[in-house]
Amino acid sequence: MWVIAFFLLNMNTIQQAAAIVISKVIGGRNLNQVLSETLKTYPHFSVQERGALMDLSYGTLRFYGQISGLLDLLLNKPVHDVHIRYLLLIALYQLQHSKAAPYAVVDFAVNAVRNHTPAASGLANAILRNFLRKRDTLLKTVEKSEEGLYSYPQWWITEVKLQYGTKKASSILKSGNQHPPMTLRVNEKKTTATDYLYLLAQNNIAAQIIAPNSIMLKQPQSVDQLPGFLDGVVSVQDAGAQYAKQFLDVENGMRVLDACAAPGGKSAHLLEAYQLELFALDKDAGRLERIRENMSRLRLSANLIIGDASKPADWWDGRLFQRILADVPCSATGVVRRHPDIKWLRRLSDLESFAKIQEEILNALWPLLETTGKLLYVTCSIFDRENQKVIDNFLSQHPNAKQLDLNAAGMEKGQFIPNDLNDGFFYALLYKKL
Repeated sequence: MWVIAFFLLNMNTIQQAAAIVISKVIGGRNLNQVLSETLKTYPHFSVQERGALMDLSYGTLRFYGQISGLLDLLLNKPVHDVHIRYLLLIALYQLQHSKAAPYAVVDFAVNAVRNHTPAASGLANAILRNFLRKRDTLLKTVEKSEEGLYSYPQWWITEVKLQYGTKKASSILKSGNQHPPMTLRVNEKKTTATDYLYLLAQNNIAAQIIAPNSIMLKQPQSVDQLPGFLDGVVSVQDAGAQYAKQFLDVENGMRVLDACAAPGGKSAHLLEAYQLELFALDKDAGRLERIRENMSRLRLSANLIIGDASKPADWWDGRLFQRILADVPCSATGVVRRHPDIKWLRRLSDLESFAKIQEEILNALWPLLETTGKLLYVTCSIFDRENQKVIDNFLSQHPNAKQLDLNAAGMEKGQFIPNDLNDGFFYALLYKKL
């Protein structure tokens, strides 16, 4: 009996913590930062409890549009206590999208509400049981609105439909609500994808090769369960991000700049394949330390620089680069399934704000590239305002710049859209003419 009580107490604690996380994110905070801070306040949480907190937080935000609509249909009047509202949203996420037993979800949620406000426990019980009774009808009603159907803010849905058309937009939006694949980049200095696939099989980890040095796991794994990870045999990197090495077209001995480099995955990929004089730049010291840690694990060497890519006068030594990788700040709308908080943190106006930053960086980096050199522009955005429109504007102002063709399966006009294999990325390769 005490085991059940102990689990109930912990589940209530997890739900309370998740409600606080969601409240802060909807209030404008970054999910990863809030989760990190919250977990520090619960040092006693087990691995399973930490995982449960992450699932409730990510899942509720992933389907926030749908479950908010459902809750509004179930309420006779608004719940003014936002903590109770978030506890109910978490429970609705569990009832609709998790495999947890409905009776257990309702009991835990009612207890969580009771612990916060005893008088509201009856309301919680009535709302959740009413949802279970009328689930099908409620879902049909909430899905009449696009926000309820897709779980994105309306501006986002409208922009995707305008750019891609209704049919493709529906696929893109639904893909963003799926759990992302876990893809590995095999370090070609240490092994091959075929050999590593065999090693995974020996460790009972199902996977498949999806590109020459890229392996997708059937189920996500903790990195400490991946054979050879600590020795730099593999790294976790989305398949779409791995195209940077191919598109940049580097050769041994080149002087290369990776601007906005953190956490260093693209730099590391280049160094695993070529002997380069590589400079990894980032304006945040903490993010630069992540690059240092990744390079250390992979036994690679790069020149790390703290600096703003848009202000090279503060850090550039005056020597030109033969290749520049400009993985610029963006809305990150192509990686929303990994970061569902982005849906509720971004605003339409942010697209123009990012575009201005991107143009500043491109204009600042272009003089650092030698004639006949190449610059690869990269975003993890699906919106053209940050992608080809930025490139078109840049080309109109720089007659010595030419955009080169890029070809890859699943890419259209430089754009990868989120699918079963990769996140959303945009690539544009610029050549500096004589």
